[in-house]
Amino acid sequence: MKIFSGNIIDIRARRIFPGDITVIDGKIFSIQENNNEYHTWILPGFIDAHIHIESSMLTPLEFARIALKHGTIATVSDPHEIANVCGMDGIKFMIENARNAKMKIHFGAPSCVPATSFENSGASIHVDEIRELMQSEDIYYLSEMMNYPGVLNNDPYVFAKIEAAKSQGKPIDGHAPGLGGTDAVKYISAGISTDHECFTFDEALFKLEHGMKVIIREGSAAKNFEALHPLIPDYKDNLMFCSDDKHPDDLLHGHINILVQRALALGYDLFDVLQMACINPVEHYNLSVGTLRLGDPADFIIVSSAETLNVVTTIIDGVSVFDGNHVHLPQYRSGYINNFNIQDTSHIDIRVINKKIKSHQIIHAIDGALVTEKFSWKPNQSGEYLQTEVSHDVLKICVINRYYPSQAAVSWIHGFGLKKGAIASTVAHDSHNIIAVGVEDKDILKSIASLINSKGGLVCVDGEEIIELPLPIAGLMTDKNAEEIGLMYEEMTQWTKTKGCNLYSPFMTLSFMALLVIPKIKLSDLGLFDAETFSFYKQD
Repeated sequence: MKIFSGNIIDIRARRIFPGDITVIDGKIFSIQENNNEYHTWILPGFIDAHIHIESSMLTPLEFARIALKHGTIATVSDPHEIANVCGMDGIKFMIENARNAKMKIHFGAPSCVPATSFENSGASIHVDEIRELMQSEDIYYLSEMMNYPGVLNNDPYVFAKIEAAKSQGKPIDGHAPGLGGTDAVKYISAGISTDHECFTFDEALFKLEHGMKVIIREGSAAKNFEALHPLIPDYKDNLMFCSDDKHPDDLLHGHINILVQRALALGYDLFDVLQMACINPVEHYNLSVGTLRLGDPADFIIVSSAETLNVVTTIIDGVSVFDGNHVHLPQYRSGYINNFNIQDTSHIDIRVINKKIKSHQIIHAIDGALVTEKFSWKPNQSGEYLQTEVSHDVLKICVINRYYPSQAAVSWIHGFGLKKGAIASTVAHDSHNIIAVGVEDKDILKSIASLINSKGGLVCVDGEEIIELPLPIAGLMTDKNAEEIGLMYEEMTQWTKTKGCNLYSPFMTLSFMALLVIPKIKLSDLGLFDAETFSFYKQD
């Protein structure tokens, strides 16, 4: 038996009172109010309602080791990224690794692997495998249905996956950025219950008014809190918080706790905000997480202030996993899993013949967003091959299939700002092929060769200067700790700044330049893609 005392924040009853929580065998046995004076507050822990843990570049265990410090006790996690690389084996890897993490990580079944037919990925998850996953106690929901055209066009293959979730009574997550009007209504009526992709107030409001729950996202690249927080007072029952993709340097500074603190600083009601952060995800996804009720698992956090919510202790199943100084998790090292099948750069040609086209439609990267804009580039060059134009911030971008040797896809990008060098990564949503951007071909090719040699990771190159961050697990993750990886990642980010890049998170932005299901223009390993018409460009 354990007793925890403090000012208890009862979110459902919307009251705070001094009291004792008695825990027996990891569950809450009693909650007794008293008249004592306390200087700490007890409340349910925070929940990330949609995250790809792989995007932290950490294993579930190492992700938990840092997130527990910030009061995150649970996640709703989509293993979509590793599934695109390693299929069912990747999902099983995540589930097994998470068993050591103490944090309550609830996985979904990736609904769209591969995400589209317009790129080459490492694996496929078919309907029969979705049915198998949905019957598993380790799977809590069908994760983001990115193929909204398939829903709108009544694709039987898409609906077979949706029915697999419905048959098990498990919720279906959405992914439909910018979708509105009758199309959004049809998408929602198919049984899709959430969307974390809303990036305008009006879009989110429309979806809420038509029965969808909106997850307010604030990640390392996509930041929608400022646009969506005015919804809180009227729609608190149908809102949640998420990070979606959170890089390790940002995780060092905070997680869902930052969104809670920002909302409180804007004057929103404490109980409304905590309902979104601590209660709504549990009820929507039927999570195995306690919320400070009798008989619940003893999952809660202790904070030093009801205003700042600075975490001093994190309790899961009645056990302190963070005591204010140390996180108490095992030093577990998983085996590696990967899918990387090219050996060198001998088959890669990234030169672009100058066909004297007057205007090229190219990618314009937007800082802090997954969406891109179309940019008209009018090169005035006479050479045999087109070159980058640093003075106009036009760089070369390449995507190379890492699963088997094939021709490189090459295009141009505006908005990165690099004046020298190149960066490259195998974190490239959704298929996680090699993606590189740079000024000169020699540096771009050198960065690609570095990733081939390491079988995945991140790299910066400027002549003989090379900085590498290997990611040996699927080319997406490492089992090193967040502090070490966060510092390395921060160093690489700062390196890009010295070369002229002004993006907040250049590697994160780069990773989304191959994400075809987000408008407006992206690059896959098969070519430049119009994400609005779902078709390839015919021009160079």
